[in-house]
Amino acid sequence: MTTPATPPRYLVRSARVPAYQPANHQHTHNQRLIGPETVGARQMEVLLGTLHAGGGALPHAHPGVEQACYLLEGTARAQVAGEVFDMLPGDLGFVPADGAPVFTVTSETPVKLLVIYSPPYLESPERVVRFPAAASSTAAPA
Repeated sequence: MTTPATPPRYLVRSARVPAYQPANHQHTHNQRLIGPETVGARQMEVLLGTLHAGGGALPHAHPGVEQACYLLEGTARAQVAGEVFDMLPGDLGFVPADGAPVFTVTSETPVKLLVIYSPPYLESPERVVRFPAAASSTAAPA
């Protein structure tokens, strides 16, 4: 089978997607796989996140955006709306709109996860929304 000179419009190869370091996250690199700039998506966004030991997300907000995180590799602890749970590969966590998630890597190996936002969050490293009370009361380790 031959590969076309121009890749299909709706196929995304993660190796070709640049990574960025999201705001309010430690030791984390995300790749926006599905979004307006990759496939023209308008109602959802899919990221591939790689978080290294000691990494995670401090309490922050996704105003009006629901989020799901599917753990592919490694282990992590999540805190969502007062619930704390440990995640293993194959687990899927949900963050309701306007939630303030905290996510901490608990494995020595990197965590890989798919993050799905609806509607798209379109996060940029320069932008972050925090809940002041949550930010001062809990934090992921550095």
